[in-house]
Amino acid sequence: MKPRTLAYAGVAIALSQILSYIKFLEMPQGGSVTLGSMVPLTLFALMATPGEAFLAGGVYGILQLVLSGAPLYHPLSLLLDYILPFGSIAVVSCFTTSKSKAVMGLVIAFLLRYLSHFLSGWLLFGSYAPEGQAPWLYSAVYNASVLVEMLLTVVIVYIVYDRVVPRLRRNA
Repeated sequence: MKPRTLAYAGVAIALSQILSYIKFLEMPQGGSVTLGSMVPLTLFALMATPGEAFLAGGVYGILQLVLSGAPLYHPLSLLLDYILPFGSIAVVSCFTTSKSKAVMGLVIAFLLRYLSHFLSGWLLFGSYAPEGQAPWLYSAVYNASVLVEMLLTVVIVYIVYDRVVPRLRRNA
């Protein structure tokens, strides 16, 4: 990674981390809806390669774990709850030719993030499901907050895209 790209990644990770503390909704066993915490990482992904974006997203995911103080209940949780879901922002790097393509890539990235959280909830945290409710259904509903986060992120990226992305690409 070039030094400039590394610096942009660090700034995107830091801004995303700061925005992650502004929460509209916080779920009881983890997860929240934030004020566009994925926007800086999305903008970074629009100027970076998929590998660079995955690395930045993965580092952000690990920071989410470390700075939240939440215990790691299962080793697979590190992968399914932190590295893969936040690293999925790398998909945006494959959709950089226009604003509409970027939004499509962002939706795909968030659906992959939802899938990862869903699998974790179903496979690792199914015991939290209320009695009589299927663990997969509990996980599907519980993790729906990711879809709300997706809508907020899509709206913000759509609004700032024309003003920010061309500048980022020129300076990359």
